[in-house]
Amino acid sequence: MNRQEETRNIRLEKLKKLKELGIDAYPSESKRSKSIAQIKNDFSSIVKKNEPVFIVGRINSIRKHGGSCFVDIRDSDDTFQLFIKKDTIGEKQFKGFVELFDISDIIEAEGELFTSKRGEQSLMVKKVRLLSKALRAVPDDHYGLKDIETRLRKRYLDMVTNKETRELFVKKALFWQTIRQFMVKNDYLEVETPVLENVPGGAEAEPFITHHNKLDRDFYLRISLELPLKRLLVGGYNKVFEIGRIFRNEGLSHEHLQDYTQLEFYWAYADYNDLKKFIVKLFQDVIKKINGSTQVTNQNKTIDFGNKWETYDYYKLFKKYTKIDLSNTSLEELKKKADELKIKHDSHIRKGRLIDLIYKKCVRPNLIEPGFLVDPPVEIEPLAKRCAKDPNRVQRLQVLAWGTELGKGFTELNDPLDQRKRFEEQMKLREAGDKEAQLIDEDYIEAMEYGMPPNTGFGLSERLFSVLVDKPIRETVIFPPMKEEGQLIIKN
Repeated sequence: MNRQEETRNIRLEKLKKLKELGIDAYPSESKRSKSIAQIKNDFSSIVKKNEPVFIVGRINSIRKHGGSCFVDIRDSDDTFQLFIKKDTIGEKQFKGFVELFDISDIIEAEGELFTSKRGEQSLMVKKVRLLSKALRAVPDDHYGLKDIETRLRKRYLDMVTNKETRELFVKKALFWQTIRQFMVKNDYLEVETPVLENVPGGAEAEPFITHHNKLDRDFYLRISLELPLKRLLVGGYNKVFEIGRIFRNEGLSHEHLQDYTQLEFYWAYADYNDLKKFIVKLFQDVIKKINGSTQVTNQNKTIDFGNKWETYDYYKLFKKYTKIDLSNTSLEELKKKADELKIKHDSHIRKGRLIDLIYKKCVRPNLIEPGFLVDPPVEIEPLAKRCAKDPNRVQRLQVLAWGTELGKGFTELNDPLDQRKRFEEQMKLREAGDKEAQLIDEDYIEAMEYGMPPNTGFGLSERLFSVLVDKPIRETVIFPPMKEEGQLIIKN
């Protein structure tokens, strides 16, 4: 029997003893005057009024001194010292506490506030009551949970032992609240669209499949919010947005998860030039709320989103870093370049995917300061409108910083005939073995045929938050998906 099992068995015996004494180790009701932080803040006022106080929290430490003991408890905010004296609470209750209460038990203490000889704010306990008997001990603050895999696997322990982790998710809630408030303030309507879809669309990604028992048919978990939201523009709405969960059955990395939260919004009668100004304001507003200023430090590099954002031409940067002219290149030349860079690719791969893989390897890592990368080849973006001056390119922009993509938007394609041709090209890729190529969504094309207004759209995910707090994305998720214990989860 290992030490953890032995400790648990001892606590089970204590629980049995509590039951024999008629003590409910898990009562439903409890009393709490204020949080520990509030009690500390209002300490002088409470003492002056001689008010009785009820404090609740988890036992963090017990220091016994004969007929008395000092106990530190903590709640989600802070820690507080209790002074439990046998002469004050009675011998029977004192003995019960010493013998049957343990570190990590959650308790309620009633008493009066005082300042100890060492000047520490304390509570003279008159009555102590068990609220939840812990059968396992939470790791202490000193040793804590150091292994990142254990911290993520047992996130509740990470939270209870690390204030930084708890504060991280308060900050993440503020991140999405700020975005929501910004969108509403700018007259966007928040909507909810289905997670289950007949046809997955709006992105190039392999979907998850699930079965609907009542309808006896398979559905896909959505890989994007895009196509349902653009249908709403056909329905007469001018500005819509959704903050929702999407699912992509692809690899895990420091920047990628298979299910995550994303914002997407669509704006009728606007194009990607209008989008630029709006995005800068959105990013600056969010960053100020999270970091206190427009400056962000990531990967030991500080950049200021308050400075002017550059606009980079996709073709020019691609040629600069690869020596390949995308206006006059062949599939064979791209394959040769990919082989030189040791980029793995399938035999059925086509120009769009190869260009994107080479771009991610050679171009994107060089874009550190915040800016827009615009007008890529049409082959890599089947849902964007073509550029008027060059129909081989599309009106797309990507927000880039620190060599990673923080958001993507474009002037949306609203020509149903052009859209069908591009979907058909995607289907050819899919039939050749590309699981991430998009399917033809006949209902979406039909909706476009009723007349879709010119519009622009944009999406960003919680990757932006992970960048703002300078942490791998899975560490910014409360309960990230994990592999079986002992297996590797991240491939660098």
